[in-house]
Amino acid sequence: MIYGKMWCVVKPSVGIPLFIAAVAIASFSVHVALTLNTTWVKGFLNGGQKAAVAAPAEAPPGKK
Repeated sequence: MIYGKMWCVVKPSVGIPLFIAAVAIASFSVHVALTLNTTWVKGFLNGGQKAAVAAPAEAPPGKK
């Protein structure tokens, strides 16, 4: 283990839950920031309307 000596300073019963909580808080804050600061995430999560894609107009036959 790379950081084996760390557990001589911090008890695993404190350090492991603290680490897991820090990861959860960081993940939640990133998701909140994405939801609040973008326009497409809200539509994606709410199942926004799909944009209709128009096919390009074809040239009339005989003309190039």
